[in-house]
Amino acid sequence: MELYRKYFSQEQLEALAGSEPNWGVSILNVGHNLHPAGKIYPDQNHPDSYYFDWEKGRVLNEFQLVYISTGSGVFETETIPPTIVEAGTAFLLFPNVWHRYKPSQESGWEEFWVGFGGHYSEYLMRQDCFNAENPLIRIGFNSELLNVFIRLVQTLKFEGIAYKQISSCLVIQLLGLIYASALMTDHARSYKEKLVHRMRYQIHESSTVNLDMEKLARQHGVSYGWFRKAFKEVIGTSPGQYHLNLKIEKACEMLRETSLSVSEIAYKTGFESEFYFSRIFKKKMTVPPTSYREG
Repeated sequence: MELYRKYFSQEQLEALAGSEPNWGVSILNVGHNLHPAGKIYPDQNHPDSYYFDWEKGRVLNEFQLVYISTGSGVFETETIPPTIVEAGTAFLLFPNVWHRYKPSQESGWEEFWVGFGGHYSEYLMRQDCFNAENPLIRIGFNSELLNVFIRLVQTLKFEGIAYKQISSCLVIQLLGLIYASALMTDHARSYKEKLVHRMRYQIHESSTVNLDMEKLARQHGVSYGWFRKAFKEVIGTSPGQYHLNLKIEKACEMLRETSLSVSEIAYKTGFESEFYFSRIFKKKMTVPPTSYREG
């Protein structure tokens, strides 16, 4: 599917508002974008009122639904700490709530989004499971949701007969799918999983330094034994190995993309010595750092 984005001007919105029937859901913008790894986010093809600087974040005057279909990144609002977002996650943006998000430099991501307003959308967004305090909904790969997003993009792109009414119905359908997923997620996602993912983000933030896992556990009010067991159950590996894998991934990136010496890379990725770094690197990657760079 080709990339696409559309932002309605005020004049277009006023003209659309007068068309009948009016379902109470106004489409303000829609898009599909594949943001590659290593590129600055967001790109500058957005209107000024939607573009934002990561340090400052952004506040919108509308609702938005964003679905990340591939890749990963981070999401944060004034009430939600920085949280890892993976493929299959949808998040809701609420009017007048500060937020920021971006894809990982290593993976990039593919995103679908729609901005909307109107009296019926406000009613829908007041339902219990649509909550600015808990805007992340992990629904996994959902072909039905993707198909509705694709139909919405195509409807607005070609502006066929009754496209406003059709697109409004499609947004209502999207919110219905998200609503059902949110209800299931609330029951299925335990406190343990939420806490593990929060701590996992902190491990990402400290990927190139030595990290005291016992101290991290204490900061979140749990024992290290509980943390290690819970982390392995949720993520599939121990926190120590997960942290080590992040350091090796960063080292691989530096070997590919910089001319730094192996000793410098060992230091910058938090290893105690070049010898220890080279030994661990070979164990993980099956070749020593110098061979990896040459290959």
